[in-house]
Amino acid sequence: MLNKGNEASDMISRHLEDNHVIRIISHNDADGLSAAGVIANAIKEEGGQFHTTILSRLKPENLKELSKEKYDLFIFSDMGSAFLNIINKFKSEVIVADHHQVDNIEPEDHVVHVNPHIFGIDGSKELSGAGAAYLSVRNLGDNKNKKHLAPLALVGAFGDMQFQDGFIGTNELIVEDGKEFGNLEIHQDLKIVSKTQEPLYKSLAYTLNPAIPGLTGDIEGSMEFLEKMGISYGIKFTDLEDEEKDVLKDGLINLNPDIFGDIYSIPKENPILRNLEEYSYILDSCGKNKKTGLGLSIALGERAEALDAALNLQKKYRDQLIKGMEWIKREGASQLDFIQYLYSEDKVLKSVMGTISSVGISAGILNSEKPVLSLARMHKDIKVSGRTTRKMINKGVDLGKALHDSSLSFGGQGGGHDIAAGAMIPYKEKNNFLNLVNDMIEHQIKNN
Repeated sequence: MLNKGNEASDMISRHLEDNHVIRIISHNDADGLSAAGVIANAIKEEGGQFHTTILSRLKPENLKELSKEKYDLFIFSDMGSAFLNIINKFKSEVIVADHHQVDNIEPEDHVVHVNPHIFGIDGSKELSGAGAAYLSVRNLGDNKNKKHLAPLALVGAFGDMQFQDGFIGTNELIVEDGKEFGNLEIHQDLKIVSKTQEPLYKSLAYTLNPAIPGLTGDIEGSMEFLEKMGISYGIKFTDLEDEEKDVLKDGLINLNPDIFGDIYSIPKENPILRNLEEYSYILDSCGKNKKTGLGLSIALGERAEALDAALNLQKKYRDQLIKGMEWIKREGASQLDFIQYLYSEDKVLKSVMGTISSVGISAGILNSEKPVLSLARMHKDIKVSGRTTRKMINKGVDLGKALHDSSLSFGGQGGGHDIAAGAMIPYKEKNNFLNLVNDMIEHQIKNN
């Protein structure tokens, strides 16, 4: 895996020496924006130029248009592995730095494919798209050392929920790189969000990972919880007395022991971005609100006005999440024998469906014994986001395969990881698709 990353670094170096503008294409979520940021920062530091496009998903028509562009090197980050058959036909050199499941297609000589799955490494929990991008630039430059970019790679890992039980696999190597360089710090604390910005009751309601049963997504529940403990709900966490922090800590640990643990931070970063997980939330808010240029500019080091704008987007996104959580508490999920699903045509709910599915399971609002598919109508199509748990994966569930295979049956497309995947299908095939996924999940579990 490291050798393949070094091969990518060598390819980038050759193009930088020839003063080629490097074409970067990446995904629009926190992982994809971090991945693009890692690559673009590395190129910028070497005096190179780049042209970046951020996409919500990669489609064959995108690749057809890109193949006509006059660039000597294309880099696809956090996407591309599913389209190696098309990318192989590019006349230019290409790097695919991805972590999604791979097809059995070998890259041509002009394509460097950096993907953990090729090497038996689980891309759903051991390496993110930003991590694959980091390995692709890690040995770039005269010093062959870009370890200062390790924290940004880990922002992507947090964005893809890869820190459930601590970083493992190749992510551990990236952690060690950051510690060795000296710009990554790990300490133990409560994992509630926006400790310096929001009143405490909002910090609790906005905390998604780990979810706090009865508090996550519930403004009133968070206020009542704090009132019962004798803590002012309008105060910020950072303004609490030490004794109050201890009381709060004990109360939250009773609800979810995972709420206290390792915090990964960049000590000299802006306080708002210092916590890597919160950094990922801000990038995710930019992506969800279709302000990907803003997210990328923050990953490239812009602060001040850019950060203020991003925080406003985050507030808007969090309000949408609260609305979404209230909706799933009220409506619940529709049940099939082996899956459950949420469906909405509401504009606000559609933008947060994937997130509320994940949080709904971890907060105990949805059934953790069944994968959940959230379906959002997009004109003649339906966008599908699938989420499940490690426990269900251990029983044989592979959502990436199920959504990939079932969507193809109806002229759609899909794929992803075993624990989180997505698809796009024709609206008219909604019920047929759901029934087929249900059958596939049944087959996976019974044949495990």
